[in-house]
Amino acid sequence: MFTKNILSNFKNDLPAGVVVFFVAVPLCLGIALASGAPLFAGLIAGIVGGIIVGSLSNSSVGVSGPAAGVAVIVLTSIQSLGAFEIFLVAVVLAGIMQIVMGLLRGGVIGYYFPSSVIKGMLTGIGLIIILKQIPHAFGYDADYEGDLSFLQADGENTFSELVNMLDYVSLGSVIVSLISLFILLLWELYLSKKHNIFKLIQGPLVAVAAGIGYQLITSAFSPAYTIQKEHLVSVPVAKTFLDFLNQFTLPDFSHIISVEVWIVALTIAVVASIETLLCVEATDKLDPHKRITNTNRELFAQGGGNIISGLIGGLPITQVIVRSSANIQSGGQTKLSTLLHGLFLLICVTTIPHVLNMIPLSVLASILFIVGYKLAKPSLFKQMYRLGWCQFLPFIVTIIGIVFTDLLKGIAMGAVVGLVILIKNSFKNSHFLHQEVFDNKFHKVKMTLAEEVTFLNKGAILETLNKLLEGTHLTIDMSKSVSIDYDVLEIIDNFKNTANDKGIEVVLLNRGEAQTADY
Repeated sequence: MFTKNILSNFKNDLPAGVVVFFVAVPLCLGIALASGAPLFAGLIAGIVGGIIVGSLSNSSVGVSGPAAGVAVIVLTSIQSLGAFEIFLVAVVLAGIMQIVMGLLRGGVIGYYFPSSVIKGMLTGIGLIIILKQIPHAFGYDADYEGDLSFLQADGENTFSELVNMLDYVSLGSVIVSLISLFILLLWELYLSKKHNIFKLIQGPLVAVAAGIGYQLITSAFSPAYTIQKEHLVSVPVAKTFLDFLNQFTLPDFSHIISVEVWIVALTIAVVASIETLLCVEATDKLDPHKRITNTNRELFAQGGGNIISGLIGGLPITQVIVRSSANIQSGGQTKLSTLLHGLFLLICVTTIPHVLNMIPLSVLASILFIVGYKLAKPSLFKQMYRLGWCQFLPFIVTIIGIVFTDLLKGIAMGAVVGLVILIKNSFKNSHFLHQEVFDNKFHKVKMTLAEEVTFLNKGAILETLNKLLEGTHLTIDMSKSVSIDYDVLEIIDNFKNTANDKGIEVVLLNRGEAQTADY
């Protein structure tokens, strides 16, 4: 009922779109700066991610745009290829590859990551958002907005930056951060529950307005407390329409046959697709209505977005969890909020860049503090711990990996731990053993094999067989097994052939009905 008429949720999607717009502006600019690309390229990717990808995707609350996870690839690729125009060819080709992946149903990749890892990803991103935004709240903006990596481009790391910022505290930024946090918490905890008008006019919008008002008042009456330009949003300003058009860059297709261009394209396609699919999984979990995104269509949508972004001078696009989380937490219900955020980017960048450039980064830091806290609530740690170590260990390893490395490496670390636990459990769960003992001499044992028995279960089964005592009557029941690995059958047959020598009687049930799985 949510997709039949997206306009029916306009009252929820409009304020959510505004909040995502304010969050997206500095992230688009920061990621472009870290990528070594023109700042306008980040804004183009944000606009295309909102309007084009938002139109093609069936994700109800996912938001797409330039991603920090691809920034290093973009930076090194532009340097190795020699020009941004050549790099744009790779972006277009990456988009075509993603469309092909979608048509070939490559979207299933995201389903193979354990739920504990996805929850760890969300929590880890929440923590890293908070840690990375603390310097911005204090007026120290040496690291770019949107950075999620432990090692930073400014030579510091996440934690050393917190110490380094103490030498560069901006009083104006701190004041604005505190005012913004007060407004956000007042809206969140009190006003939004009192009247519907406070749901339509979101706290982040009021906080941004307060930040701009602070700038106007202090610049007029107390310049000493005014926040300096380097601590404000910095959208490129075109003096004329021709200057605006000149900010778009066209790809140089004369290099389309270059092997290096194709390698870069493949790298972008793979990394952007994996990051998108992981974000789709995470976003679907955050969605209050638990709607499921068609991942193959999402790859198609991302591919279409990257083709258009590359053709007009934009950065590569993925679905991004920070903006998607902000959308969900602000009450976004349908893809209309995503479309509106892209439309607001387009309108405001072209018409009122001067107003955007009055927004203090410390306001946006306060907004992201709330987003980060909601992703990394302490109650989630307790919930995962109660589920046991099989769930908690991949969860906590993913968090630690994200905080101390980066997003994709952290997820990979959590997935490896999850795989090890899966193998260990598979090793244990190959069979069920029922024993009866008569007169302390005659042992009656029934071994019931599992539905799926693979080569990973050889050790557990062999260990059980070797522990059987002389005089045991063993029944091996294969009636519940659909697939048994040849290696396991070989172990059983060998044991049966030598059992008489050990004084053990072996009976096989349904030996011929189980299908042999030859791996």
